[in-house]
Amino acid sequence: MIGIIGGGIIGVATAYELAKLGEEVVVFEKRYFGSGSTFRCASGIRAQFTDEANIKLMKYSIERWKTLSEELGHNIMFQQTGYLFLATTEEEVEAFKKNIKLQNKFGVPTRLITPEEAKEIVPPLNADAFLAGAWNPEDGKASPFHTLYAYKKAGERLGVKFYEYTKVIGIERKGSKWRIKTTRGEFKVDIIINATNAWAREINKMIGKDIIPVTPYKHQLVKTEPIERGQIEPLVCPPAWNDSYVIQDGEDGGVICGTALEYESSPDDVTPTYEFVKEVLKWAVKIIPALKHVHVVRQWAGHYAKTPDKNPAIGMIEENFYVAVGFSGHGFMMAPAVAQALAEKIVEGKTKVPLDWEWFDPWRFERGELRASAFQIG
Repeated sequence: MIGIIGGGIIGVATAYELAKLGEEVVVFEKRYFGSGSTFRCASGIRAQFTDEANIKLMKYSIERWKTLSEELGHNIMFQQTGYLFLATTEEEVEAFKKNIKLQNKFGVPTRLITPEEAKEIVPPLNADAFLAGAWNPEDGKASPFHTLYAYKKAGERLGVKFYEYTKVIGIERKGSKWRIKTTRGEFKVDIIINATNAWAREINKMIGKDIIPVTPYKHQLVKTEPIERGQIEPLVCPPAWNDSYVIQDGEDGGVICGTALEYESSPDDVTPTYEFVKEVLKWAVKIIPALKHVHVVRQWAGHYAKTPDKNPAIGMIEENFYVAVGFSGHGFMMAPAVAQALAEKIVEGKTKVPLDWEWFDPWRFERGELRASAFQIG
């Protein structure tokens, strides 16, 4: 039996992939499934990264996203509405060209576009403020709620047992078995996967392997009332404007707005702040001036579980004890690829997924071998 700790998208998707391979799986979540970062994310999915490992992984993940609704038997509302990054200086334009060349090398069809072309894609865009855009129409978005539900229901059909409101309070090694102590009782398993993300260190300490410096940073979002469909379909981000972004929700047409105002905090602290509202709206109306006439109807907070290089830690840190944590805001988009890769690695010893195990090695921090920082927004 394999025990997964953490009921976010990584844990639930990995449970499904393991069950597909014939494994008996149990998943523990201390609150409700999706209550951590998954249900609090902005829904975006992109291959526009700035390093080979993340580009290749996300190109594969997007291919999985395309077929997930059919595979899981539930509409996850995946849409390839694109990502549009916008440059405000000539230096940024040159950086965009370099990134595009790397992305094109691995089959990601990003291209440089003019402000006029950008305005055709996003009609209310403040195009006069920008010099160029990096546009990949194959990036997109999906519903975190429908996706996690679909993975969970598909896992249940394959025999996965999901326990919510079941906190893990201790882990012991008993011979070749692990004993997981929970508020629901004890469970004996052969393999453990720590998929708790922002709570990763708490679980790793239970086995004396606090080797991954995951730090939770509170990030927030606001959402407006619905606007006419098709106005801001892609995620739009000028990185120089505090990594701020806007994206129209694929379900109801409201506009989700984010910016890089973060606070190091307990992962249990999800209290929104008025300071964030002021900061995010300042940038949102610069990107889309018409938003000044739209009402904000929701605000919420979650966490980026960040490693020092903003790349996740994926792999084994103790015999039959694996981690997939520290996604630094990228867990939702990476989930289909990471879940498949981890399940295949555990069961079959190899994977078809182009996941660079060395790049994401959990032990790199102990060795002081940080990777190039993963491109993060918001």
